[in-house]
Amino acid sequence: MLDATDTPNDNATVPTHAEADHPTVKAPKVGILLSNLGTPDNYDYWSMRRYLSEFLSDKRVVDYSPWIWQPLLQLIILTRRPFSSGAAYKSIWNEAENESPLLTITKAQTAKIKTAMQARYGDDVMVDFAMRYGNPSIKSKVREMTKAGCQKILFFPLYPQYAGATSATANDEFFRALMKEKWQPTSRTVQPYFDDPEYIDTLAKSIEKAYANLETRPDVLVCSYHGVPIRYLMEGDPYHCQCQKTTRLLKERLGWKDTEIMTTFQSIFGREEWLKPYTVEEVARLAEAGKKNIAICAPAFSSDCIETLEEINEEIKESFEHAGGEHFTYIPCLNDDDAHIAALGSVIERNLKGWLD
Repeated sequence: MLDATDTPNDNATVPTHAEADHPTVKAPKVGILLSNLGTPDNYDYWSMRRYLSEFLSDKRVVDYSPWIWQPLLQLIILTRRPFSSGAAYKSIWNEAENESPLLTITKAQTAKIKTAMQARYGDDVMVDFAMRYGNPSIKSKVREMTKAGCQKILFFPLYPQYAGATSATANDEFFRALMKEKWQPTSRTVQPYFDDPEYIDTLAKSIEKAYANLETRPDVLVCSYHGVPIRYLMEGDPYHCQCQKTTRLLKERLGWKDTEIMTTFQSIFGREEWLKPYTVEEVARLAEAGKKNIAICAPAFSSDCIETLEEINEEIKESFEHAGGEHFTYIPCLNDDDAHIAALGSVIERNLKGWLD
């Protein structure tokens, strides 16, 4: 820590024994940087193409040889997919704020966490958010934090379960951003919180609340997680196991039987085999087997987004109803619910120990 005296220049400091022309140094802070997947800037063709190109060029997401993948992506996939993805985003777009629901919700989460952290730690913390793909970028927010005097940064990918294609790639981008800093802040990353008791309790309460408002109890609760190729599991990615444990802990907290809850995986992409069962197929099988009333939640998502608001609540719902299903209930993500914010705040406080106590 520099021995410094305050100057009136925006909380900047100058070392006590420094020369007169020594640059000022901001008062030290601890940065808390939340990170979510990302969002296109709009749903038009070029906005979608830029976003999808960044997302699908990430080797953590699609790990095929770039010599094979990039020509296929740039010349074929990105000539068509921006239209279909843009239409999907348009169907859920927050027109009032001209942004995706994920961005709206992440802003709300950040505002509440900022209030809670500043009430706990005062002006010693700076809270902000960034997106792995799209804007605001992780690089830009790390730059802002270091300029503001953050000599320590806690980086928090908002994924309950770890996956190489989510948590790891967010951490990768954070570390790349640190490489650009002349004065590199000390850093920590938050480990996944898939089995955190407070998170599980908050998730359970959201389901109990939803069930209490239904006239008829659903036959089964489908916990739909974002899918990954099954090859990733074989290569050591713990995502599948952590998803299964989240469902098991949720079942135990709710006091339910095995037949009342199940794990499935959605958002399949490409031709190789992904984690099964596939949500879109399983809801149809349930309907055909006489389970006409189901509920579905998405415990892998901290915020509602295209995969929940459009894929689950439209495509997967349609699959269920087409197979004879009658009552389909989507239970929203925890979003900026106060109990969720409290659970995330507890995770943050544990990870700040030794820095701020």
